[in-house]
Amino acid sequence: MKRIKVDIPFMISVGILAIAGFLIFSSASLGLLSKQALVYGSVAFNQTFFGLFLGSLALLVTMQVDYKFYQKYSPWIFLATIVATLLVFAPHIGSYHGGAARWLYIGPLSLQPSELLKIGYIVYLSAWLAKVKDKAGTFKMGFVPFVVLSAIVGAILLKQPDTATFAITFVAGLAVYLTGGGRWKYVFLLLAVGALGLGLIALERPYIMSRITTYMNPADNSLGSGYQIQQSLIAVGSGGLTGRGYGQSIQKFNYLPEPIGDSIFAVAGEEFGFIGTVTLILLFIFFAFRGLKIAGRVPNTFGRLLVVGIVILIVSQAYVNISAMVGVLPLSGVPLPFVSHGGTALFMTLAEAGIILNVSKSAKKV
Repeated sequence: MKRIKVDIPFMISVGILAIAGFLIFSSASLGLLSKQALVYGSVAFNQTFFGLFLGSLALLVTMQVDYKFYQKYSPWIFLATIVATLLVFAPHIGSYHGGAARWLYIGPLSLQPSELLKIGYIVYLSAWLAKVKDKAGTFKMGFVPFVVLSAIVGAILLKQPDTATFAITFVAGLAVYLTGGGRWKYVFLLLAVGALGLGLIALERPYIMSRITTYMNPADNSLGSGYQIQQSLIAVGSGGLTGRGYGQSIQKFNYLPEPIGDSIFAVAGEEFGFIGTVTLILLFIFFAFRGLKIAGRVPNTFGRLLVVGIVILIVSQAYVNISAMVGVLPLSGVPLPFVSHGGTALFMTLAEAGIILNVSKSAKKV
């Protein structure tokens, strides 16, 4: 066995996803340009400069930073991301939009700190499980810390409210917990309690119940709560086998809600058809496969858990977004990684990919 440099296939998959995502976003944003030219300029600049350009620089930086740095400072990283996320509730700093407090505004710049909280949670959970080692499977040293950390993150994200982001973050944390030696019997208990909690949240928050009922019968209110899924299915279906062609989507102009946000996969389906969307899905599958392969070859426990957490964080979000757009899961408002509008999200996704590439340097080639 000998050490190798960064994992080239994984790096290539990240590059293709970033470029393909930017091209899809560029086409989808034409709908915004036709209606709000001034807003389009701001959105395009945010995605291009803060997301793609600075995100690529962040990837190059995190690729060079020894991943053990995050382990050493994991408590402070987690604390800093908690404080940053709590600032969304601060007057004159945080901002409410659509009934949710998820953004910080610093001058002309906007930031979604939950993207920081997600990775802060994964870093600290990975560091804790790596520290306790064989005790990770115990109730006191493994399960209880996992529940406490998840509850802290959940309390903040559900307060915003951002239920879908918490669900995705929790799934990634669950993967880290099980990989680190957690017990399935505790997981089953937690999932039972979680299902009960989700039911109570759905009863308390009408918009969640509305999404569930729309999922069960999307044609019931095609001009109301079922409008987005109906238009998404029309867009995907009209793409046929090969699509209308790049830039030729009709739905993105007047029909599809959030064509540059959580509905962007539907735009891709209309323009690139079945072949294009399957190719995009295969890219995410390869990203996951290669990332988990890196994790399996890393001798350091923290590095292995960190890679698992990041990979599941990104891929599960992609799965939720795509599944919602084709009616497999309820609509969640979750953006598609590498593709949807969001400078902070794209920046953090590329930075996280850089962390995986740094960990891959220590992976052993058999």
